[in-house]
Amino acid sequence: MSVTSRYRSAWEGFWREAPDEPGAVFWDAEPVVTAAVHVALFEPHLTDPGLPLVDLGCGNGTQTRFLAGRFPRVLGTDIAEAALDHARHADPAGQARYRLLDAAEKSEAEALHAELGDANVYMRGVLHQCEPDDRQPVIDAVATLVGSRGRAFLVELSEAARPVLGGLAQSPSGPPPKLAPVFRHGIAPGEVPDAAVPEYLRNAGLTVLASGDLPLTTTESTPDGELIVLPSKWVLAGRES
Repeated sequence: MSVTSRYRSAWEGFWREAPDEPGAVFWDAEPVVTAAVHVALFEPHLTDPGLPLVDLGCGNGTQTRFLAGRFPRVLGTDIAEAALDHARHADPAGQARYRLLDAAEKSEAEALHAELGDANVYMRGVLHQCEPDDRQPVIDAVATLVGSRGRAFLVELSEAARPVLGGLAQSPSGPPPKLAPVFRHGIAPGEVPDAAVPEYLRNAGLTVLASGDLPLTTTESTPDGELIVLPSKWVLAGRES
């Protein structure tokens, strides 16, 4: 079984088991504390807000639906058909479109770009859940989708999140209920060094145009009832004109 096949199988299993209820998945926070915050950061940098917007790794589509209310053409993509089933079920009005996509496969990104033309790309928390060998190919796919006019906005857990997640995973009572399925399906978040993301982007021919730090709000709470918030970094990239 290839790396990508194992990865796809893990995500299919995770999403088949995941409940439909909003907030039932560890990272499925309300858009007001996720995509809405991100849009305020990347929208001023877009050269053309009318380009298609690809939510790469859309999962159950919570953020995709919000983005579809802000941009004219939004496509959510994911490697797992089970994730897209959740997304379509939660979007009966068809606010966005959804498509199966293995972003580590160059030909699939090229085919989507041939269909859409240049696009803006939104990607939240995908790289740190990818196999290490797939991370550069995924960013290469982002660069393919962006083309010459699009912009890419990426959010990833920072290195400082590792001890927080480690502490949660090694709790005497076990990991929190919403985090446990992630580990159980073999898709535990991996460490992506903070300096690696800009390097992946440069290797793909993209230029970092803006960056910063953000709290990443989860849907899980500590024993005293406080939402777990993880440190993250965001990067906006594109090709310089």
